[in-house]
Amino acid sequence: MPRKKSKVKSSLRKKGFEQIEGDHHYFLYITHEGKRTTIRTKTSHTPKMKDIPDNLLAQMAKQCQVTKQEFVNLLDCSLDRAGYEKILSDKGFLN
Repeated sequence: MPRKKSKVKSSLRKKGFEQIEGDHHYFLYITHEGKRTTIRTKTSHTPKMKDIPDNLLAQMAKQCQVTKQEFVNLLDCSLDRAGYEKILSDKGFLN
């Protein structure tokens, strides 16, 4: 199910992603301890794109090293930052 781009961006910032401007809106994950990671995703600057479709949400999930369902849960707040970091740690992305 598509999600509002503004909601996605807001949710990512609340969960520890730092927004960096470029040719897209880039989001770099910063751990709870303030450590930068290699995990990043992006959204388009295109003003016409109000919603992010399912196929792009799936790509963003892959970039964030989680399943699409886990990513949607992260956006909808049923997966908190600690839970996300546990998933990343279990997969070896956090030391």
